[in-house]
Amino acid sequence: MALVKWNSAIDYVKGALSKPKKQDGHSHGDYLIGTHREAPTTNPNCTRAYVKEADAYKRSTPVTSDETLARQRFGAIVRAVAVRRKNLSTIAADTAAFNAQKETGYKTLYQYLWHECAAEYDQTNP
Repeated sequence: MALVKWNSAIDYVKGALSKPKKQDGHSHGDYLIGTHREAPTTNPNCTRAYVKEADAYKRSTPVTSDETLARQRFGAIVRAVAVRRKNLSTIAADTAAFNAQKETGYKTLYQYLWHECAAEYDQTNP
């Protein structure tokens, strides 16, 4: 970790400044990542730079069966929400149900549909 002082033209940098170049099956170089803390604080040092090795984001363990099931559930719900958002026969009912619960429940229609589709998925796939 390093404290970073940019020139006066640059306030801060967020994200990858440099990524390793992949060539012939292996990587050349490392990641250079700039961060900027936006949360309120009294510390004036809110900009940092990190260097990570090229393989820092490689998975070290195999995918478990629970992760596979979670990925399948996520994908099925995403597809169901996409279909339901475009289904002309359910849009009016979904919008009315969403508006009825909006003050106490989900704040966006997408969140509401996600909840509904997830509940349907969980009932059909125990």
